[in-house]
Amino acid sequence: MIPLIDRVRALLDEAVGRSPAPVSDRLRAARLALDEPLKVAVAGRVKAGKSTLVNALIGDEVAPTDAGECTRIVTWYRDGVSYRVEATIGSATVPLRFSRADGVLEIDLEGREAGEIDRLDVTWPTAALRAHTIIDTPGIGSIDTEVGAATTRFLTPEDERSTEADAVLYLMRHVHRDDIDFLEAFHDESVSRATPLNAIGVLSRADEIGVGRLDAVESAAAIAARYERRPEIRRLCAGVVPVAGLVAQAAAGLREVEYRALGALSQLPSDDLEPLLWSADRFREPDATVVLTGEERALLLERFGLFGIRCAVDALRTGRATSATGLAGVLLDASGLTTLRRRLDESFTRRRDLLKVRSALAEIEALAGAGMLDGDVVARAEEIRAGAHELTEARALAALRAGRVRLPEQSRDALERLLGADGDAAHIRLGLPADTPAADLLAAAHQELARQRSLAEQPTSSAARRELAGVAARTCEGLIFALGAHQQGVVR
Repeated sequence: MIPLIDRVRALLDEAVGRSPAPVSDRLRAARLALDEPLKVAVAGRVKAGKSTLVNALIGDEVAPTDAGECTRIVTWYRDGVSYRVEATIGSATVPLRFSRADGVLEIDLEGREAGEIDRLDVTWPTAALRAHTIIDTPGIGSIDTEVGAATTRFLTPEDERSTEADAVLYLMRHVHRDDIDFLEAFHDESVSRATPLNAIGVLSRADEIGVGRLDAVESAAAIAARYERRPEIRRLCAGVVPVAGLVAQAAAGLREVEYRALGALSQLPSDDLEPLLWSADRFREPDATVVLTGEERALLLERFGLFGIRCAVDALRTGRATSATGLAGVLLDASGLTTLRRRLDESFTRRRDLLKVRSALAEIEALAGAGMLDGDVVARAEEIRAGAHELTEARALAALRAGRVRLPEQSRDALERLLGADGDAAHIRLGLPADTPAADLLAAAHQELARQRSLAEQPTSSAARRELAGVAARTCEGLIFALGAHQQGVVR
């Protein structure tokens, strides 16, 4: 059987040859994008911590976090063989000078204002950008409406184009009506992108929710779980993950001098240390401690925040970290970044081909809607869309999460998991541990297939419920085929 992404490749190759410019240029770009890393946009309201999270994900301070001109421009960060920065201005690509000051990337716009530049492209050789191209977007909800408009134009274009982003991380500190409106626009149901599979909500600045306590991110996780259960969030996001972005950024680029300074703090007697960590104001007082100067403590606060300092000192005092590398790992876990990366892998990386296919079909649909495509190409795209079980699963999951079919919460969650809401692996879909033997997975898949077939034939159920069961049964058949092939390979 020909993989779905190869069928779409073949369709685009043929469509390019049958279409005039500039339609062929757009189709060619869609074809090339199928073989590129996933394009993940980071979006959210002003001051949500987008650029800080971008730096944490990349593991380097490349995204500006101040209020300068660069933060007002959609900026792409991609892997490459050399370091360079380019600006797109209309149809021209202009190389820009850049430098590193105290480890932070500074880009020289050469006197240009943000409104003159369509986008910035930063090529930064790093393993963190090999699977994902990260796109940092200006904050929405700014007093300066043009700042947020750049993000809106990029992620929810009003013309016949589809967005270039395959997926989005949406940062929120609280759930505002603007957040819901933006996510609804990104998931415009007039195109094939209408599914929660390509969006993850991030409860940002999670350490502030717990006022910097050691359990701050745990408290934020409880709030994130409540957000996940809200109907308006469930239908738009695969989940909500709390992240203390400042701690994550500092941990990703932890410096030896910072490790030594935190180590010095950890050696203080409890009677001296505890009052020092009561508040940020107390920590930065000039005569608070003789171990570190006021300037050194101010720099630690700027880099880690009080929550990060408390976590680091606790890890060093309890022996959970005995080196800079070990401390960085502890802080990454405490910040929530490790959990977010795992969610990115489960929701985006492992679904790379599906997300790429959906982006390509969205572009074809946008061109078709504008009457710019050959009718045969449109018909073949619709045939692919209707016949691909992966896309059928996505539509079924969207219907479930939108509440179009009402089920008891436990049954609903199990069906969503089976349809791939929590990840694509067989054990995840079947709700079993990761170390479950293949034979047991196969038995569980057969059992679930029988149950779903029974539900699909239940005359007292609604047509929509029977249709969902039919989709789930087809999913089980695919699992059985894959697990059976795996067992045969092991036997051979």
